[in-house]
Amino acid sequence: MSTEMVAVTVPRIPRIGEPAPDFESHSTQGVLRLSDYTSKGKWIVLFSYPGDFLPVCTTEFIEFARRNDEFEKRNVQLMGCSVDSVFSHIAWIRNIEEASGIKIPFPVIADPDRKVARLFGMLHDAASDTATVRAVLFIDPKQTIRALLYYPVACGRNIDEVLRVVDALQTGDSNHVATPANWRPGDAVIVPPPTTQADAEERAAGGDGLEITDWYLARKQLDTAD
Repeated sequence: MSTEMVAVTVPRIPRIGEPAPDFESHSTQGVLRLSDYTSKGKWIVLFSYPGDFLPVCTTEFIEFARRNDEFEKRNVQLMGCSVDSVFSHIAWIRNIEEASGIKIPFPVIADPDRKVARLFGMLHDAASDTATVRAVLFIDPKQTIRALLYYPVACGRNIDEVLRVVDALQTGDSNHVATPANWRPGDAVIVPPPTTQADAEERAAGGDGLEITDWYLARKQLDTAD
């Protein structure tokens, strides 16, 4: 039996908290630079998909487009990306708009040389060595990667969850809190735990308008002005 080792290429997956690498690429709305958006204080949701003219991808584009106003209200710029050419993107977008009546308002990056895909870990060899997976990267105005989601080819994304992650990140940043499991806007948030024994005892004793489960787990309702 052969014991020869086979080299496996492991994709470089970006890490939460790392700077998002800047890039310049052609898109359906002209030359696109990531820093052109973050320098204006924009959040970015950069999502990749396997390819144009594919059924699951088509449903995702329609749903992203339908919810685009909700992303804009949150100061978020949507950006799509696949390895197809800009001409293929344009033809597919026109087809979607003609078939569904839904306009695609966000730019779609053409990445035939896979430069953006490699920068952001969108190519997974075990799934495909030519097509991008369904990745979602959340990038804040400081151009820092804040969250990542990955889906297989056959599983379409839930746009409600993409919006929920944006809301959770922005709520946490604005109020210095965390968000519990299944959190939705309007739900109670988690306040930071005490860092000294004295503070832990004070927390456990109650007060401060907190919903206290134990000294390390306490929730509060944000004021509408928060």
